[in-house]
Amino acid sequence: MNKSDFSRPDPGVLHGFPPFFAGDSYVSPPPAPGWLARCNPSLVFYLQAIGTVCRASWQARHGRYDSRCWSESSLEIVRALESVGCRLEVRGVEHLRGLDGPCLLIGNHMSTLETFVLPSLVMPWLADLTFVVKRSLTEYPVFGHVMRSRDPVVVDRVNPRDDLKAVLEEGAKRLADGRSLVIFPQHTRTVDFDPAQFNSIGIKLAARTGVPVVPLALLTWAWSPGKLHKDYGPILPERTIHFEFGAPLTVSGRGNDEHQQIIDFIGGHLARWRGGD
Repeated sequence: MNKSDFSRPDPGVLHGFPPFFAGDSYVSPPPAPGWLARCNPSLVFYLQAIGTVCRASWQARHGRYDSRCWSESSLEIVRALESVGCRLEVRGVEHLRGLDGPCLLIGNHMSTLETFVLPSLVMPWLADLTFVVKRSLTEYPVFGHVMRSRDPVVVDRVNPRDDLKAVLEEGAKRLADGRSLVIFPQHTRTVDFDPAQFNSIGIKLAARTGVPVVPLALLTWAWSPGKLHKDYGPILPERTIHFEFGAPLTVSGRGNDEHQQIIDFIGGHLARWRGGD
């Protein structure tokens, strides 16, 4: 495939929705949660989030959940987080704005938060987006309808060879259709970043297709893992939420250098953010 296979229209023409912030970065306004949100941020947040997901699921079941709807749902989750006192800091958006076609976003995976929030941060610039996800996410009650409507690349996390084949074949199809792809190469979500568990599946896809890779570092520990269900843990507003996009990389050869650059990018940002928080 050559670069022309991955061209796409101007995102403003294609979808017609602007970003929710101006410039190359975003910082949440000073928090002003109400008394109930101060007393029980998790309760207030999840009540709002459940409403958002239920509406999105209804739209998806009826074939009405398009990219604009996904971006708007994602922004509702951002606002719900901010309404209970969470603070977001987003940097490096200029690296998305400068792209002239789809890309691979390769980052660490820490919590449920990034799956919900990323669409509103990147879709105005990348026109369309989907994820590489484990199959269970497409089978969840209610949310599964939303995830399936986004036509993700599905992996089983059982046989690495089968997962690699799925990502290389199905991922290339999404990219050829002009859709950017988010890949979290870790085996599981974790607050602690372990480079040894950060595989090169995304780099292999980039090498095969020739699309640029955008490193993504994130710290989303404000949405902590739950004891009964990992996806639904306490919301901790005192923990700042960070996203930073790096300069696009062009993968050459086996991509070992680019893989290491992504690891260094993520590790360096996590160390700095944790030192600051």
